[in-house]
Amino acid sequence: MKLRTLSVIAIAAGLAFGAANAQTVSDAVKSAVADAGRPAADKERDANRKPAEITAFAGVKAGDVVADINPGGGYFTRIFSKTVGAKGKVYALVSDAAVAKRPEAADGVKAIAADKAYGGNIEVVISDFANMKSAMPLDVAWTSWNYHDFKNRGGSFTANMNKAIFAALKPGGTYIVIDHAAAKDAAGDVTEKLHRVSPEVVKQEAMAAGFKLEAESNLLSHADDNHTSPVFDGAVRGKTDSFLLKFRKP
Repeated sequence: MKLRTLSVIAIAAGLAFGAANAQTVSDAVKSAVADAGRPAADKERDANRKPAEITAFAGVKAGDVVADINPGGGYFTRIFSKTVGAKGKVYALVSDAAVAKRPEAADGVKAIAADKAYGGNIEVVISDFANMKSAMPLDVAWTSWNYHDFKNRGGSFTANMNKAIFAALKPGGTYIVIDHAAAKDAAGDVTEKLHRVSPEVVKQEAMAAGFKLEAESNLLSHADDNHTSPVFDGAVRGKTDSFLLKFRKP
């Protein structure tokens, strides 16, 4: 009986994991990714980033309010804008510290927000992520390949950021974290030296802020990445083993 019970549990766990990775991509997301207005440079990255599948995993849909935290050049900002549509909203949250160092740091997403092709549903917010200021509440908070940099802010920054994100989300809202995976036993300075972070560290910190881990996906996994090379190393650049975590606010 025990063996049979364990087998059933193992099968159920496998099905749950498979369901987390076999995404049904909505027409809205497909259309957003196929949008002719996306830059060629963004489209060239799609094979590695799998934007349709991971946006579906996140559950972003029409009418949602989404925070794209540290959006860079707006790769996902554009996709979110087209996905949430006219009744939705996308906040592109750019670090105030980054703007203080480089006043042009927000220019890329500001240009997207000003582009009539995106229907006026993008708002650029200059923010200290640990004290986020934007019209809330959110349906989805998203940050991709940034958490290791947040760790490099030191002290209690990520703890405070996670608490701020938790407060900004609606009950039932989701928090998505994607980043380059570090080895489980990696030293604390791995975030600075290799620009990686352990998914276990992210899980512990997000759950300490009150989140529940709902799902994790291997959509962005690369088994041949040994987790010991800097992410800018030509051998792994664009092909790092990346984790994808979905947390939910109870």
